[in-house]
Amino acid sequence: MSTTRLLEDVPATAIPAGTPATLTAGESVHVVQTLGGNVTVRADHGLFRIARADAGAIAGLDLEKLDREAGAATAGGGFSEQAVWDALKGCFDPEIPVNIVDLGLVYDLDIDESPSGGRRVDVKMTLTAPGCGMGPVIAEDARQRVAALPEVTEARVHIVWDPQWTPQMISEAGRKHLGIA
Repeated sequence: MSTTRLLEDVPATAIPAGTPATLTAGESVHVVQTLGGNVTVRADHGLFRIARADAGAIAGLDLEKLDREAGAATAGGGFSEQAVWDALKGCFDPEIPVNIVDLGLVYDLDIDESPSGGRRVDVKMTLTAPGCGMGPVIAEDARQRVAALPEVTEARVHIVWDPQWTPQMISEAGRKHLGIA
């Protein structure tokens, strides 16, 4: 993508450790991917994920385009199982340009009526590697996207390890995007 500078100090998440970091104003960064509303950048000292809320610190980044791309997966009408799957397709691993559904990370989706009359959604997902520190970040992104759907009163995302993820779990669309079809 492009190399640019940070306009101000910005909170970020170090990849793959998943630890909080601060990138400093004036620092040069290379934009690696802008998927799902978040931005992955490479700095001299590593790879980092910057949340949409903080992306304005990146000089020259088209925030309207970022918002359009983030909203595309959640656009639509009311609640349905397909709406949940579409919301999950708006969530990306910050190192891999394929959504978590097509990457084969979502193993199960369970929708129940909650006592309050809304919907309770439970998602079981895994990660490409058991030691990935980004797991909680990706899971929280998925949870927030599901929780934002109409009628959802509770959304939970559980990281599971059985079965263990393998590249064979990537969908045909994901394989095509990665050039491994």
